[in-house]
Amino acid sequence: MLGPTAVGKTAVAVELAERLGGVIISADSRSFYRGMEIGTAKPTPQERARVPHHLIDVTTPDRPWSLAQFKRAAIEAIAASHQVGKLPILVGGTGQYIRAVVEGWDLPEVAPDVSLRQELEEQALTQGAGTLHARLSRLDPAAAARIDPRNIRRVVRALEIALTTTAPNSGEHTRSGSPYRLLQIGLTRPRLELYARIDARIRAMFEAGLVDEVKLLVARGYGWELPAMSAIGYRQVGAHLRGEITLEEAERQMRRATRRLVRQQANWFKSGDPGIRWFQAGPGVVEAIESNIRTWIVSLEME
Repeated sequence: MLGPTAVGKTAVAVELAERLGGVIISADSRSFYRGMEIGTAKPTPQERARVPHHLIDVTTPDRPWSLAQFKRAAIEAIAASHQVGKLPILVGGTGQYIRAVVEGWDLPEVAPDVSLRQELEEQALTQGAGTLHARLSRLDPAAAARIDPRNIRRVVRALEIALTTTAPNSGEHTRSGSPYRLLQIGLTRPRLELYARIDARIRAMFEAGLVDEVKLLVARGYGWELPAMSAIGYRQVGAHLRGEITLEEAERQMRRATRRLVRQQANWFKSGDPGIRWFQAGPGVVEAIESNIRTWIVSLEME
């Protein structure tokens, strides 16, 4: 199940998993990190107690997971679910992570190089993001053509791969094909309604103690330079804690950044993609999706 942030995927997925005897496999890259609860809007302890969840709290903020690590772990979780007769439900808004699994991307196994990453990020700050992207264009033109020059994190990661292995980053988009019989469900809402939900969620995060959560992470020794600490919410609260912006401005920047994320997610999963069945979130959506899934399962059994 896929869809933009704050659309309501978690609640729908938990309900479906209960009804269908399923387990949830998280494809939200921000939910990997222990200690980052509020700002990532992870499923609550109550939701996680209702049905099994996989790939949540699997690492620490200073040990980022690569896309290849996620794909390998997701495949293992899917296999384990099949072994016990459970329906695996891959849930998330990180399009790259979902497509890597369902399309069978062949990914280079390259561990993050922290010192190289810091060096590249410093170059981006001092020389500009365009300089890094130009360097990537020389080393791996196919990867550079796909990556927005303003997306420093992805440019840096692509350069890490290009500089530390002979396997080009462009290999992440070679596909061996999906080994699964799958049904892709998309959840959507009108854009203005979604924005209102985003605003309410962000306000609730601050009321739940987001600032204290970020303070605690820093107290545990997690530095601002870590990719996990640059996630939406943590980056803005960090700027506030360093005295660079007010708390009100941090909240405004979070709203803007999350709206931008929603637009990026829409680009990953086009509504016209024939492989995705889209449903409007709201009353009756769980029943409608459940009916589709049960019909699909029956069709598989008849093959």
